[in-house]
Amino acid sequence: MIRVSLKYRIDGVLTEVETKNALAALNAVAQESRLAVFRLLVQAGPPGMAATKIAEHLGIAPSSLSFHLKELAHADLVTQKQDGRFVIYAANFATMNALIGFLTDNCCTEVLCCGPTTTTD
Repeated sequence: MIRVSLKYRIDGVLTEVETKNALAALNAVAQESRLAVFRLLVQAGPPGMAATKIAEHLGIAPSSLSFHLKELAHADLVTQKQDGRFVIYAANFATMNALIGFLTDNCCTEVLCCGPTTTTD
């Protein structure tokens, strides 16, 4: 397997993203329920959400949600912390931003293609 290592500076912190890490993250969100969970946690921001609230909001059974959160955590896309009797999950924005940087690293090297778009009404 070829391993490519790219380094990105995110909020002053040097972050390394390897191809295998990018593949793990993309694989984790390549399933409908996990993508919905991750997007909900991104919307929730750094405070995150309790697993029970995620399950209620998305209508996912707790046993299924546990599996999906484990897969997202394994890909380092979510963090978890104990808050009393609740487990709070939050999107790992450093990983998300590093993945976006990895995906767009070589964007527009030949042609300007992804700059701001303007529309005329």
